[in-house]
This record gives sequence, C-alpha cells and structure tokens, in this order.
Amino acid sequence: MQKLSNPSLLLLRNEDELTGNNILVINHSNDGFLSQLAALNPNAQINAFSYNFADHKAASKVNSVTSYVDHSLPELEQLDLVIYYYPKSKPEAQMMFANIRAVCSSSTRLLVVGENKGGVKSAEKQLKDHAQDCFKLDSAKHCILYEFDQLTPEKCFDITDYHQQFSVKTADQTFNAISVPGVFNHGKLDIGTELLLNNIDLPIKGQALDFGCGAGIIATFMLNKRPELSMHCLDVSALAVYASEQTLKLNGHSGRFILSDGLSEVTEKYDAIISNPPFHTGLSTDYSIAEAFIKNAKHIMNKRASLQIVANSFLKYQPIIEQHFGAYRTIIKNTKFAVYRADNA
Repeated sequence: MQKLSNPSLLLLRNEDELTGNNILVINHSNDGFLSQLAALNPNAQINAFSYNFADHKAASKVNSVTSYVDHSLPELEQLDLVIYYYPKSKPEAQMMFANIRAVCSSSTRLLVVGENKGGVKSAEKQLKDHAQDCFKLDSAKHCILYEFDQLTPEKCFDITDYHQQFSVKTADQTFNAISVPGVFNHGKLDIGTELLLNNIDLPIKGQALDFGCGAGIIATFMLNKRPELSMHCLDVSALAVYASEQTLKLNGHSGRFILSDGLSEVTEKYDAIISNPPFHTGLSTDYSIAEAFIKNAKHIMNKRASLQIVANSFLKYQPIIEQHFGAYRTIIKNTKFAVYRADNA
C-alpha cells in the first residue's frame, strides 16, 4: 500500500472539493492519490501531467487516468477542476500558473496544495492579480490547501518567454546556455559541474552520454571540444531535456535527447558516460537515483569505456563504484566535491 504524502492527505480530507467532469492533476507524486481521486469521480475524465518522466510512468498505470509528460500542458477542453501540487521552485510555479491560465476558462476551479516549507504560501501573491477569489480551504500537517476561482485566462502559453540565456565560463571555454525554470541550477553553472569540466578526460570518438543533463552544459562543453562525438542527453525532467536541446541548438550542435527514469529508456551502449548525478528529490535528500545509475552504468558501457562523475564529498559513492567496477580513481577532491573515474576494463 502506497503511503500518501501530506499534501495528498490534506486534499483527501476535503474530498467534497475534488469533484468535476474533467479534472487535471499537475505535479502529482506516486503516492496513490490519483487512484483515490478516480474512485471519487468514477464518471469523470481524469488527466495527470508532470514534467517528471518517472511520475508520468506511474500515473500511466492508474486505471481511468490519462497521463501526459512534456515541457508544457496539453490543450484540454472544458476543464472544470485543476489540482496543482506546489513545487519547490517558485519560478517554476510562476511559469506553471501562466500555463494553467492558458488552458483554463474563467469557470475552472484551481486547487493549490503544498508544504509550508516548500513555499506554498507564495501562491497567494503569485495569483493575486490573476484570480477573482482566493480561499484558504484547509491547513494541516504543515501543509495548506488553497482554492482560486475566476482565473484570468491567458491567450496562449509559450515556454520561450521563460528562456533564460546565460554565459558559461569554464576550463578554456566560454559559451551561452539556455535554461527554463525548474531545471537544476537554473541560470548558472553550478560548482560541481565546473569542477568536473575542469578535470574531464574527453573521449576521442564514439558515443557519449550526459546523464542528468540539466541545461546541457556538459554535453555542449564536450561537443565544443569533440564535435565528432555522438552525444546523448538524458534526464528524468522534460524541462531539462527541452533546455538541453535549446542549448545544443544555440551552439550549433545536435544530439539525441532521452526522457528516462534512470537508464530505463536507454537502448544504446556508450564509450563515455559523464554525469553530475542528481541526489535531491522534492524537499528531501535522496541518493537512490545516483546509486542505481552507478550500479547499472556498466551494462551500457562498451569495453574500455569510462564513467566520470562528480559528487558531493560527503556522499559515500566510492564503495558503490568499487563494488560494480572493481576499481576507481579519485581525480580531484575538495571540501565540497569529488570527481571519480571508473573504466570498463
């Protein structure tokens, strides 16, 4: 039995508010809420949307739910209820509110739920000028549930309005990248990736994978040096995959873009895998994605292929790398980050 998150529990104790004929749930987690919502509305059209491929795959398995994953909401007609789980990124929420208003009518009810520490109270300010009415329906378990009515419709939503172009200066390169809200380290080069790029050993040729591609900074750096590489960019976030595609295009490169939960959608083998693997999920710290990646990476590596990753120094990845590769090298380590390399002998 899946354990419901606190925002889902708060929603379900207000089940009278969760009724409609055409319902859209956004940024849901895989906690069983969609099944309970479908049970409350047996004759309704239940739609689920996420930027996250893993949550999309889980929602796709729920009976009576149509799930979508993309960088923008699908065009759905006559929505009478939208339920939005407030994200940890306020700029992402601002972008999503504009997207919601572009697919809603003035008669659509919007419920916004989230944790206090996740910044859900910001929803009131963000929607102040775009909704006629705002009600605080309930609060419990350090969460708040809001209702917004008579939303001001947005004529259309264009994600390019939210592009942020920024300059990347690292090693001997300077180039521009494009990010959008909700992408890791939105709008700047993070210090972990910078350490990795300053110490990277690039393959001469073949196929390379940027796992957890973010805004495509690693992939662009590699292609600037080795344009003959076949570069694949993978992320669980549709926003990240989109941003990577924009960054590569901006720099005159092409690549293959893979939306995947871990390595689940990978069908090729690689001569190099480079990664600043994710270890945050929602508001909590989660190492399982990176651990599963290291465990399974060897299976998609050609002989003599290399795995190069950067990780927080406090994360105990060394024994995991050693367990699956037999040996590894610490290329560089400081008080915050370490760069490791392992080879498929």
